Amino acid sequence: MRALITGAAGFVGRYVAKEFYNQGYEVVGMGWGKFSEYADWGLSSWNEAEISFEMLCEYAGKPDVIVHCAGGASVGKSIEHPRQDFCLTVGATSHLLEYIRVHSPVTNLVYPSSAAVYGQTKEVPIPELAVLNPVSPYGVHKLMAEKLCLMYAERYGLSIAIVRLFSVYGEGLRKQLLWDACNKLSCGDMMFFGSGEEIRDWLHITDAAKLLYEATKHTSSFCPVVNGGSGCGLRVRDILQCMCDIMHIEENLIFSAVQKEGDPDVLLGDISMMKAWHDQPLKGWKTGVKEYVEWHKLCR
Repeated sequence: MRALITGAAGFVGRYVAKEFYNQGYEVVGMGWGKFSEYADWGLSSWNEAEISFEMLCEYAGKPDVIVHCAGGASVGKSIEHPRQDFCLTVGATSHLLEYIRVHSPVTNLVYPSSAAVYGQTKEVPIPELAVLNPVSPYGVHKLMAEKLCLMYAERYGLSIAIVRLFSVYGEGLRKQLLWDACNKLSCGDMMFFGSGEEIRDWLHITDAAKLLYEATKHTSSFCPVVNGGSGCGLRVRDILQCMCDIMHIEENLIFSAVQKEGDPDVLLGDISMMKAWHDQPLKGWKTGVKEYVEWHKLCR
């Protein structure tokens, strides 16, 4: 069995590549950036190329599975550069779907989308059938990519599954809350955006990778959509206090009460369907945060 991981040099992509390798697949990757350590993540080859129809014709072949991890990866950057985010997410997904339709229609596609498609919602925990109301270009573009997947599945019979990942974290992630918090707390900076009462659903990257592998067993022309989270809503304040305890910091946290643009107040997923797909024990968030803090110490 052969798997192509687009964006395999990225945080999610490399863990997904390693999971497929562990499951016995031959794994190849393509996307932006140098990736000299690709073999350490289970890849037999890495092709540095944009995800375009032409480059896919050159490098993709006819894999049994594609996990499309390439695309925009930052709410903040999508606000600063919305057109670039559109091209990275919507444009690349369009090229990939057309490549599969024309050259490899038996390939199973898993699309890692984002809980950002939900935006502000009153439904908590959020079911997959909730109204979609993204509040950032990043979320809008993820939703557009989802709709392309749904259309290609329905009209052309492609076998696809969509996984809406919530707050994925783990060793190797050099951005977002945990990375920023480790950097700030290490310097004695206790000031953070927001109120601290924001709710997030944290899923360790190893669990996310396993879920994306399991999703290959559920692809179909019905294009099922599943939430990828822990089902446990945690306040940002509690995550940061846990980090302070691990780092032996006694100063009090300070919150600016200024909300970051594009950040909903609550993102907590209903994971009933996920459990039906992959009912395995998840890494506890305190263990995961401790491992992350220890990793950060080593990479400073």
